[in-house]
Amino acid sequence: MPRRNEHISLSEALQAFAQENNLNQGLKKLDVRDAWKNLLGPGVAIYTQDVQLKGKTLYVTLTSSVLREELGYGKSKIINMINEELGEELVKELVLY
Repeated sequence: MPRRNEHISLSEALQAFAQENNLNQGLKKLDVRDAWKNLLGPGVAIYTQDVQLKGKTLYVTLTSSVLREELGYGKSKIINMINEELGEELVKELVLY
């Protein structure tokens, strides 16, 4: 990041650094994990073993088969909630294990 004589905010500097170093995709994966925990709450987080974003597919490993079945009925709603929370369409498909 070249030095400039102008003042920029810390958030702008971090965004520029992430973009120049191709870190945006990794940061988006972390954002999706955080969105899953925040939107579905601590009750689901307890049974969530792993959350991974690969391409546009979100893979979630759950330790409860009953919860997996229940969440399976609302996949499209969960996808919409996560995308809305993140402000862009990162997730197109949800796979529950």
